[in-house]
Amino acid sequence: MIFLVQIINIVAQLYVWIVIVSILLSFFIDPYHPVRQGVDNLVRPLLDPIRRVVPPVGMLDFSPLVLIVLIQVVSRLLTGFLLAIS
Repeated sequence: MIFLVQIINIVAQLYVWIVIVSILLSFFIDPYHPVRQGVDNLVRPLLDPIRRVVPPVGMLDFSPLVLIVLIQVVSRLLTGFLLAIS
């Protein structure tokens, strides 16, 4: 069970880093660059529903921040549940 908890933590942290890379690439790389499109294709399916609920404030888009918080919350809930039942 500990192995599964570690995998969940690693996947959650990896996805958080992918979201951060997506944010950074949006500042420096053209939207049509293949690397940015690849990273955006990983992040966009989870960001689009959040963007429908949390609209941008001026030039700031808080949806990646909300996604990072949600990833952390879901990861902690899953690992807490798995540790509780073991």
